[in-house]
Amino acid sequence: MPAKTGAEYIERLKKAKNNIYIHGERVEDPTSHPAFKNVIQSMSKLYDRQYEKPDKMLYTSPQTGDKVGMTFHRPETVEDLINRREAIQEWARISGGMMGRTPDYLNAEVMAMGVANNLFAEADPMFAENAKNYYDYARENDVSLTHTLIHPQVNRQKAQHEQKDANVALHLVEERSDGIIVDGARLLATQGGITDEILVFPSTVKKAGELDDPYSLAFVVPNNTPGLKYISRESFDYGKNEWDHPMSSRFEEGDSIVYFDNVFVPWEKVFVCGNSSICNRTFLETNAVVHMSHQVVAKNIVKTEFVLGVILSVMDAIGIDKFQHVMDKGTEVMLILENMKSHLYKAEHNAKLDKWGTMTPDFEALNAARNWYPRVYPRITEILRILGASGLMGIPSEADFHHEEIGPLLDRALQAKNLQGYDRVKLFRLAWDITMSAFGSRQTHYEYYFFGDPIKMGMTYFEQFDKEPMKAYAQDFLKNIKSSKPDLSRV
Repeated sequence: MPAKTGAEYIERLKKAKNNIYIHGERVEDPTSHPAFKNVIQSMSKLYDRQYEKPDKMLYTSPQTGDKVGMTFHRPETVEDLINRREAIQEWARISGGMMGRTPDYLNAEVMAMGVANNLFAEADPMFAENAKNYYDYARENDVSLTHTLIHPQVNRQKAQHEQKDANVALHLVEERSDGIIVDGARLLATQGGITDEILVFPSTVKKAGELDDPYSLAFVVPNNTPGLKYISRESFDYGKNEWDHPMSSRFEEGDSIVYFDNVFVPWEKVFVCGNSSICNRTFLETNAVVHMSHQVVAKNIVKTEFVLGVILSVMDAIGIDKFQHVMDKGTEVMLILENMKSHLYKAEHNAKLDKWGTMTPDFEALNAARNWYPRVYPRITEILRILGASGLMGIPSEADFHHEEIGPLLDRALQAKNLQGYDRVKLFRLAWDITMSAFGSRQTHYEYYFFGDPIKMGMTYFEQFDKEPMKAYAQDFLKNIKSSKPDLSRV
């Protein structure tokens, strides 16, 4: 079947009746529930955009000839890579890059592992075939995915098998002739319950040893699988209108604890079963992390452009754009943006065909960008918050402006250099929702931990960096410095 529309995405969710819990209740229909209905509408716009811009968003399936989503495309040329990235950024612009788990993120992962599947065959050829088949299935059915990577945060000083309750984390319970039984909890599924299926994979940062083999699993199941439960955190969509909450009323993705209560997974949906070595190597050796990083850097460029646009609009609105320290802060964000663009350009134009024939971006550039952005995004939002100053506190609601008595007073009292009060507060509410609201605070936290603990990521980056040429350069330079040290051997 061809790529789905927004209406088809919503209809699938209605029929699925996924097991979602929030605010102490089970959700009967997420498409009409206050915590989920607005973000579901935003997701539906992504799928509709595929048909609004088919030349950019769709391509012809090599298997069926149907038009399928461009973000599933396996690039074979640099042009293919750029075309896929343009589709990624087309989706990102709908939310200003504020939806971090749009379908393209995991579409890239499924594509990479489906093509570079022979790693999974080390345990059993069946697993490689499963990965290949699932890529075809996901592409042809435009499957939307959430995923979960990490174990519960119980005692970080201990490995999973050393925990006081070693069965709290998702683990293998039983292997049967028709599949496996798994049980336990996983964190942290963004968009949990509002996608078709869930992809379970190991952490990209924390490695496991052989004693953690029971926890070393990779598989995929539909979100309505019996025993699978999504326990969502409090929603940051408070049911307010778009004017008052321009971001959280539309793009609140939600995050869920995932509980597998003795869930059955058929063998054809399993990629890794009890093999820590394969789990540790999956993302790197299949190049999945490279293609996922490509999506993330592309998305974060759009996000930076969007927040920079808000920063510049705030500066212009209240006439602070000529002050030296304000211009310097604007420059800081501009430099971040241009650095990210440079990383992306290098990644794409230094791309090479991997051994499976997939055009793969230069990971050095992407790895630097994905390590750097979590460290600078908090600074971007801090700059917006600082420049907004008291204006981020003086933000009446839209209803106040419509009040017969106080509306005209507010329109005058809160005017800006070139805006009436109503339009100025509309802008500042957007800035507040990006920085200071529950939604905005979550965005900063989310970006900081996007790929895992930035310190651990930094340690990995340092260890893997090719340091010897740099050290050799310094040592060679030292050797060429003339020395006046006396020859004491003659004394």
